[in-house]
Order: sequence, then structure tokens, then C-alpha cells
Amino acid sequence: MSNPSLLILPGDGIGPEVMSEVRKIIDWYGAKRGLAFDVTEDLVGGCAYDAHGTPLTDATMEKAQNVDAVLLGAVGGPKYDDLDFSVKPERGLLRLRKEMDLYANLRPAQCFDALADFSSLKADVVGGLDIMIIRELTSGVYFGEPRGIHKEGNERVGVNTQRYTESEIARVARSAFELARRRNNKVCSMEKANVMESGVLWRQVVTEVHAAEYSDVELSHMYADAGAMQLTRWPKQFDVIVTDNLFGDLLSDLAAMLTGSLGMLPSASLGAPMANGRPKALYEPVHGSAPDIAGQGKANPIACILSFAMALRYSFDQGDEATRLEKAVEKVLADGLRTADLMGPEGGAPVSTAQMGDAIVTALNASL
Repeated sequence: MSNPSLLILPGDGIGPEVMSEVRKIIDWYGAKRGLAFDVTEDLVGGCAYDAHGTPLTDATMEKAQNVDAVLLGAVGGPKYDDLDFSVKPERGLLRLRKEMDLYANLRPAQCFDALADFSSLKADVVGGLDIMIIRELTSGVYFGEPRGIHKEGNERVGVNTQRYTESEIARVARSAFELARRRNNKVCSMEKANVMESGVLWRQVVTEVHAAEYSDVELSHMYADAGAMQLTRWPKQFDVIVTDNLFGDLLSDLAAMLTGSLGMLPSASLGAPMANGRPKALYEPVHGSAPDIAGQGKANPIACILSFAMALRYSFDQGDEATRLEKAVEKVLADGLRTADLMGPEGGAPVSTAQMGDAIVTALNASL
């Protein structure tokens, strides 16, 4: 039986640095747990443009379609700001999501006890926080047509179209309900049905899917702006939140900061099952390429490492090993190790990107 396959796309900025630490974890699982992966590596984003004149080649896209999972670092940087929109680094990531049909974006917001005081909210508000935001990823205003900038009379007009079909809504709703069944059995669906027809349809379809297939799961509805307010007031009222592409982008970044740092948060983008029954999948940290600190050993690799933990859980059926890795991260933080982004007002000396990765490997060894 062949090993599971993994395509690594480190990308730009701090992407290669944080991905180097993930490679340490992958090597550890092969050496210590008998979990060997067939790993290939390729380019995406600005580095792909530099090498090939495109942010994602057809050959790399084909590789992504034929592996068990893709692990991506980050894309973009100021050196690419003046490129035509069609070849900006971010278009490589959008192409992966669209052509792999990765319609369900899972963004957990979990606050480790050791970092509760680091959040801008009170520790009792965020301590023990563990919620999941599921963002529809392949439709909505980011992909709707018509779009563009054109002239009307003497002025420019920017147009983007918010568009959803009921089947697009239904499949991401099912993802939310299925995940809730494995958690605390609660789903809150967020939209703007008070002012948007797409929001009216969203609420109708989610309600219909719930009634027909998931009546055992508790379902509530909330306007997305009210949801943002409630996330900052008492986030622990939620379990699974499901929402559209635009609101999911905004709400998941808001939830990220409840935990203290974007450098802590992973994500999974899942699609339809492949022939082996596993979903097509891309895993990536929520943070960007952070070009201002690239190459300095300051980046926090935890979000990328936890993205691999999500891959273990959702693509490779290794839930226990995913938990082992998550607990190793938790132990390192409890022991007081911090990268620069996690340094509080008390000061101290931060550890480097590589030192954080090494510490997590040490904690994994201690778990055996």
C-alpha cells in the first residue's frame, strides 16, 4: 500500500520558513510513528510568477488535483503590488480553491490557556474558547459575474456581484451540520437576510437542509453584523458558525484575534470526496506572507504546524495523532516559549522560528 501523498507549496515571505518547521514534524511522524508521506514540493504565488510568469502553473495545478492533500504557506508581498490583477500572487491561491472545488473553509478559533491573557479581551471571555467557522469558499461576491471597473459617464464604477445557488449553500450547510455532530451539536448560520436577497436564500436553504437531514442539531440564525458583535461580547456561546465567502473572511479574521495572534490559527479547505473517500483538501495558516519579517527567523510556525494537524485529522484519518500534535503545541506554550508575535508587555526573549519548531518536536518525543 502506497504512502499518502502531500504537495507542499511554501509560497512567499515567511511561507518557506514556517514550512521548514512543518517538514520537521512530518519527518518525526515518519521516524517515530510509522506515518510516512510521499512529499513533493512546488511553487505558488509570487515565487511562481518570478520563475514562470504565472502564480500557478498548469503542471502544479495538476499535481494538486492528484494528491491526498495540499499544504500551503503564504503568498504575496509588496514587490508584486503593481502586477496585473490576473497574475497577482493571490490568483494562484484562488485558482487552487476554485479548480479543486474547495467549497468549505474550516477556520478554528481556539484559545490555549497559556495565551488567554494575551488576547485583547478578558481572559474569562476567551479562556477555553474552541469554535469553528465554516466559510463558503468558491462562490459569492469573490467569484460572481459581472465584475470589474468601468466608466459610466464621467466617473468610474466598481462592480462585484454576490451570487449563490441553492446547491452551493446546501453543500456547505451539510458540512457545518456534519462537523457540529462531532462537536457540541450547535450551528449558527450568519448572513444579511434583512438587506440582501442572497441572504434570504441562504437562510431558507440552510433551514430546509436542517429540517430534512439534521433536525438533531441545534440551529440558530443571526445577521452577520450582529454575529461580529456577539463574537466580541461572548464568543463561547458559539460552536460551529457557517456563513458565506465575504462574511466568513471577515468573521474568521475577527475570531482569529480573539486568540491573540493570527500566527496561531490554521485552516482547512475541503471539497467533494475523491475516489478514496477522502475530501480534496488544502491546508494553510490564516496569516499572510509577512514580508516585513521574512528571512529573519521571527515568524511563528504554529499556525502552519496546526494546519498539518488538521490534515492528519481530516485527510489522513489520524485523529489521535492530530491531537498528539495539538497537545505538543499546547505544552510548549504552557512552558512559556513565545515567538515575537506572542510576546506580552512583560517582555523576555522570544524564540526563533526554528527554536519553536524544535521545541514542538521535543514535546512530541516526550509524548511517546
